[in-house]
Amino acid sequence: MSEQEKPTNDKPSFARVFLEELSSQPILIPILAVISGLIIGAFIIALTTEEVYAAWSTSPWESVKVGWTAVSRAYEALFTGALGSPTRMIRALQGGDELAIRRAFNPFLESLVASTPYIFAGLSVALGFRSGLFNIGAEGQLFMGAIFAAFVGYTFTGLPMIIHLPLAILAGALGGALWGFIPGWLKAKTGGHEVINTIMLNYIAFRLSEWLLSGPMKRPGSFNPVSPTIAESAILPRFFDNPIRFHAGFFVALGVAWLVYWFLFRTKWGFDLRTVGANPHAARYAGMNIVWVTILAMSLAGALSGLAGANEVLGVNYNLALAFSAGYGFDAIALALLGKSHPLGVVLAALLFGTLRSGALGMQLAAGIPIDIISVLQAFILAFIAAPAIIRTVYRLKPAATGADGVTLRGWG
Repeated sequence: MSEQEKPTNDKPSFARVFLEELSSQPILIPILAVISGLIIGAFIIALTTEEVYAAWSTSPWESVKVGWTAVSRAYEALFTGALGSPTRMIRALQGGDELAIRRAFNPFLESLVASTPYIFAGLSVALGFRSGLFNIGAEGQLFMGAIFAAFVGYTFTGLPMIIHLPLAILAGALGGALWGFIPGWLKAKTGGHEVINTIMLNYIAFRLSEWLLSGPMKRPGSFNPVSPTIAESAILPRFFDNPIRFHAGFFVALGVAWLVYWFLFRTKWGFDLRTVGANPHAARYAGMNIVWVTILAMSLAGALSGLAGANEVLGVNYNLALAFSAGYGFDAIALALLGKSHPLGVVLAALLFGTLRSGALGMQLAAGIPIDIISVLQAFILAFIAAPAIIRTVYRLKPAATGADGVTLRGWG
């Protein structure tokens, strides 16, 4: 048999074929971005551990082992603090002690609590992206939603829960919608850029909340800037006794995510929003009302952020206090990018960020790793999502089709 007739053995492996097929799907880039962020975080943890440098005097190999131990201990504490210990869960279930079971499953449920405002805020920014708008004002809209929800929550008394709770939730959505309507109207009517306007409105919302909590909304007899406690009829129900804080807001967030998906991909209004976001010139030629669509998009985005604020007031804190938000509105930009501005992707990204935030405290307590490491991980993940060419180059993925990566926003740049 001649050399030309000999069978070749250089067929690509199944793993490489699978990776190449998967690389054509948008979901691969976010997954590899998360993995890359965790890898870089591992190097940062190792390089900021004093024991690593102390072991270097013994031998480089010993230093590597100490660094690996530090990384393993940190990530074990991170995921145990976020999801719980499987061993502890099994032992609690076998023992049958109700309190032990609640404590064993509390880390996982606490991660869901931390993920809930991320879902609302991430959907807000994602809806703006789909409409060709960059909503930087999610944090301010969240504050306004919290103000409205808290006011309705403690002002109206004597109402049954079936009326009071939906009223407080809708008030939160209304407050956020109002704060989204303003930049939307300015964008549509005057051409004022939504990035500038939403940033300015963020500061107005922050200062407004400070003034309200120092005066009209301050709890009587309190020296601290905090509102009165909301009525029990306006509280989102919790499913377990203390210390578990898991409440119905998580399922409300999932329901809202489904509604956003249905609105965007199953209704004419959603089609108009996506068309205007993709090509406003073609949308105008097709007879779509660009002004109305822009105002509607920003108002709906604001309402979603307002629901995040209402969730924190009605489901977690039961009052409004200064700086009650942990930056959910700003992190929502990363969530929308990580989730490819799709409601399902946003929910998954919110669960990831909520898990990281919930486990960060456990990592700090158990492993002595600063909680700021989580912010560094999120920053790297966002950088990789914003620049997918880095991921494609590092992992040698095939080039993306034109326009497949990133977010295109009209009027930006």
